Formats: sequence, C-alpha cells, structure tokens
Amino acid sequence: MKLMKLIKIAALGLLVCLSNFSLNAQSKKQSYSFKKGEILDILLLTTKPEGGALFDRYKKTAFPVASKRSYKPQPGFIIKESTQSSFHPQNFLFGKWDNLESREKFLAEIETEVPDFHKQRRDIWSIFNMTYYEMTKDISFEIDRNKYNVVTSYWKKDANAFNTFKKEWIQKSKNKGGKNILALTKGISPLGYYYNPDYMVITQWENKAAFDAFYKENLKMNHKGVKDVNQFVIN
Repeated sequence: MKLMKLIKIAALGLLVCLSNFSLNAQSKKQSYSFKKGEILDILLLTTKPEGGALFDRYKKTAFPVASKRSYKPQPGFIIKESTQSSFHPQNFLFGKWDNLESREKFLAEIETEVPDFHKQRRDIWSIFNMTYYEMTKDISFEIDRNKYNVVTSYWKKDANAFNTFKKEWIQKSKNKGGKNILALTKGISPLGYYYNPDYMVITQWENKAAFDAFYKENLKMNHKGVKDVNQFVIN
C-alpha cells in the first residue's frame, strides 16, 4: 500500500507538470519556495511521439525511488519559442529535493533499483537535459503567466570579459523594465544529461514589446566573453 501511494503521489506531480492544460485552467501565477540546502532541479524536455505510451511504466518504476529520496515535482512551463539558438525543448520544469545527499544518492542508486532507468528516459524523451542547484539561502519567487517570461542561459568564454558583459546585461535589462525573477550559477549536470550554463536567469517583462526593445540592445553588446547562449520564452 505504501509503494502504491508513493507511485500515485509522484505520478500525479509530474503529470501536472507535463500535461498541456488550457491556460485558462491553470493558475496564472506560480509560486515557489526553497530553503537553504534544498536542491532545485531544472529539466528541459521534449517528448517523443511514442513517449506517452511508455510513460506509465516509467512512473511506476522510477517515481517510487525518487519519492523515497524526497523528490517533489514542481509546476512547470511550456516553451513557446526560442529567441537565441536553435535549441528548442518543449518543456521547462522544476523539481525539489530535501538536500544534496538525497539528490546524489538517487543518482547513485537508481540503476540498482531500475536497471533500464536511463534507457527508459531515452525511449520517452528526445531531449532530457538537467541541471541541479544547491540553495545557499532561503529563496521564494513567483512566475506570472500574464507577463512575458524569458529564460536566458549563458556559457562564458573568458571570465573577466563575461563578468563585465553580465553586469551590463543585468543593468540594461533593468533599465528596460525587466525583472530578474531567478538567477542561478554553479549548477551540477549529470553525465548524459549535460546542460550546465555559467549563468541562468529568468526575466519577467511586461509584454513582448518591452522584451524586444531590450533584445535589440542586447544583440549590440560586446559578446567576446560569451561562448554560447540559449534563450527561450516560457508560459
């Protein structure tokens, strides 16, 4: 009975994240809270056409192990479009773990519990990238679907030049009305799921026009310290 309860709880959580509900049926504002020491997962996913039929087995085998190790799915988002780079996953999801030890024990133990765990993921998703971050302090943030929300990830080429670029980027976005909801650095990305930018930030804009005004200035900036960039709109 306990195992079935874990399966149902975990399955319900991720199904809520992955289902493409009508926006009218969703809360327009999603709130998140993480305590110091907790782990914030970011998942970038694209489901294969045949992936849905395979998901039932995945939730029955993998979810109980994750739940036992404290995993709690969080509300996620659909990626509407990419504004920089050709990388375009379908979904941008959050997850939560109690601490780094629990997160890493899951990675160490999962193949013992579910030998074909990684194969199942490859069969279901054509893109499955993941980064996790240990919170250095208590944080709370809210993402409002009524606004224009943009996720930007940067990889640095030169540390000094990139730091200068980042400071200018933050100031320009603020001057143009952008509100940085969440900024993340020093992530960990497991082998086989690599996506580990040096700087990831979620910025809220009043509307697309406000973002476009900043975007034009952003493209004119000196990018010599930037190795790569991914940027997409979520809702």
